[in-house]
Amino acid sequence: MLTLTFAAVTALLAIATLVPTIRSGKWWIRGFDFPRLQLLVVSALTLALHLAFHPVDDPWTIVVVTVNAACMLWQAWWIIPYTRMAHVEVEDAPADADTRIRLMASNVLTTNRDADPLIALVRAQRPDVLIAVETDAWWEGKLEVLTDALPHVMRCPLDNLYGMHVYSRLPLHDAEIRYLVEDDIPSIHATLELEGGRRVTLHALHPRPPSPTESDSSVDRDAELVIVGRAVHDATLPVIVAGDLNDVAWSRTTRLFRKLSGLLDPRIGRGMYNTFHAKLPGLRWPLDHLFHSRHFTLVGMQRLPDIGSDHFPILVELALSPGENDPDAGLDADGDDEADADAAVEKSDATDDAPSIQR
Repeated sequence: MLTLTFAAVTALLAIATLVPTIRSGKWWIRGFDFPRLQLLVVSALTLALHLAFHPVDDPWTIVVVTVNAACMLWQAWWIIPYTRMAHVEVEDAPADADTRIRLMASNVLTTNRDADPLIALVRAQRPDVLIAVETDAWWEGKLEVLTDALPHVMRCPLDNLYGMHVYSRLPLHDAEIRYLVEDDIPSIHATLELEGGRRVTLHALHPRPPSPTESDSSVDRDAELVIVGRAVHDATLPVIVAGDLNDVAWSRTTRLFRKLSGLLDPRIGRGMYNTFHAKLPGLRWPLDHLFHSRHFTLVGMQRLPDIGSDHFPILVELALSPGENDPDAGLDADGDDEADADAAVEKSDATDDAPSIQR
């Protein structure tokens, strides 16, 4: 009986491990990209219990143990870069780096009707830029008090869970709201003027996730990331892409975005910084992201306290210090990646108008 139990659990783990290798955008397939850490923990516990309570003395047991170990190693391959076991991709900022930008991103949760925790957090952390998503007209009214410290604002209140606001202490130039893939899913693109006159491009995103309540496929999310990734690859200014991407850092889609864009991830070698789900400690993964060009090094990064949303806010401070990062850092695209990117755009209703959002 014990042998059958371990075999059944291992079979389920093997299925959960193999499903995300299927090249499909179906929500129930892409959903298995998310819980890799949780599946790794279950595999490790199952393997430990199996070895503790059942001798490995027959071919069937050897097969079960080997399959379980393979599942565990495969899941670990995806998530180890987001632990301190990996080398950092973004260098720490030099002590004398004086051109800095402090950015906070927060999915506020539209139905959360208590804005005071977020407002207090912004007052305490004093970011140069706040990206707030899932903001509707109610949230716009509440967050208006922040304009004394963050006077430059892009407003796009919506009632469909995809509203977006950007509040900035820094002047915004060429700011625009775009609907890159779907006509009800906005993104905000602007050039920030730093102190001293240097300029940085900001792309704030919140694509629709694959889920039974949102979209039955990841096609539109993937297309939006491809469009932005290609656009920023040849940008002439330093670039920051941030927001709730509704995808985990280690997924094939996010890796494709990093390959196409050439942007770096400051979490690599430092931690996962899981921001969702704030109310479910055992089911958390990194959905809120900040990627940047090689011009920046990292001053600091932290997940902020609960504000009543299902997401924790995240705060990242960068220093503009070109030449400090390894020139080989990041991921490079090859022909297969470009073909995957073409396919992602073709499957959606988007047109690959990447040049129109370059800065």
